[in-house]
Amino acid sequence: MRGKTILAWLRNDLRIHDNEVLLRAAEQGGNVIPVYCFDPRLFGEGLFGTRKTGVLRAAFLLETVDALKDALQAMGGDLFIAVGKPEDILPELTQKYQVDEVYHHREVAFEETQVSAWVEEALWKHLINLKHFIGHTLYHKEDLPIPIKDIPEAFAAFRKMAERESSIRPTLPSPERISVPADLESTSVPTLSQLGYSEEEIALAAELPVQGGEDAALQAMKAFLSKPQEPPAYSLLSPHVAAGALSPNLLFHEVKAAEGRLGKKQTEANILKLLWRDYYRFMFKKHGNRFFQPQGFADELPYAAQGDDASFEQWKEARTGVSLIDRGMRQLNTTGWVPDEMRVLLAAYLTQELRVPWLRGAAWFEEKLIDYNPSTNYGNWAHIAGVGSSARENKPVDWQRLMRRLEPSLALMAD
Repeated sequence: MRGKTILAWLRNDLRIHDNEVLLRAAEQGGNVIPVYCFDPRLFGEGLFGTRKTGVLRAAFLLETVDALKDALQAMGGDLFIAVGKPEDILPELTQKYQVDEVYHHREVAFEETQVSAWVEEALWKHLINLKHFIGHTLYHKEDLPIPIKDIPEAFAAFRKMAERESSIRPTLPSPERISVPADLESTSVPTLSQLGYSEEEIALAAELPVQGGEDAALQAMKAFLSKPQEPPAYSLLSPHVAAGALSPNLLFHEVKAAEGRLGKKQTEANILKLLWRDYYRFMFKKHGNRFFQPQGFADELPYAAQGDDASFEQWKEARTGVSLIDRGMRQLNTTGWVPDEMRVLLAAYLTQELRVPWLRGAAWFEEKLIDYNPSTNYGNWAHIAGVGSSARENKPVDWQRLMRRLEPSLALMAD
């Protein structure tokens, strides 16, 4: 009797290590068909005329997907790559390759969960089950002492609860081998042009600050954790974590193992970022679209959002006349990454000085950041605008004071 044929629908989990979807699929003893869909909706227009995915993140994603395909082929498998809507593509593949079940990792933001619902509905018409796994957070939701709906909204209370009353699971092993159907169609990653980017845009992605792919992620993590760090210490690991080429669980355990080299202070600083990432994902699961409303978690906007289009364009195009603000925006626009402190400064300047509605800035970051994920991006922007989920973090940022503090440490940023 043949083992089951499992279709592993991959999205933001583009790795082999610590990937429960691939591991559990391989354990069924039959064929595994890993699939990645370049959904056209993610490369179209978003809020306020911005792109959902800018060319820099698209180029990084192409590298990451291509690297995963190579890695799967090296262990006997492959990655089926398609351009189209998952709810159209996945049911067709289940019929073509006699798939028994589809596995995937749950997401938390509305658009991503909506796509999952459409896929589930389309699959069920063929009596195919979509099995959900939890694999994007440090703390597994089943290990928390309370249901997500009761998680405290204050970050400090969430952190205290998680650290005292839960634990972080060990990293899952990698499957030893992936077997695919002998007649699996050969596919390749699309080009940036095929995804709708112009020649001018593509030229901007000629030199990315980070190489995509699981091997590159693991090497970057090893290099970063191999020596003591002096602030500001920027790992540039966040793009890998956002794409799922680096498991946050593995990163946590490796950071803890390196504490003797890093020191307690830097170890805690690295882990704190991962805890904030967990917090925002749980808050998105709890509150959904509230993070995309102008008033967020406040009764009303604390700042008069009266900034005009001209102010927003000057900020986007690094023409504010404030040297460090413009330098930060140029780096964001040309590399897709700026340090966390600079992100706070840019957002505080836009919302407090220019009085531009915060959702417009968050949408611009969504387009430009190569380490974008919905919960962290919109969760952070909501707090900077004073309408976030954790009341203590809603205090206004003194952007001028922050700029004076940051200018010396950010002196090496590209001008």
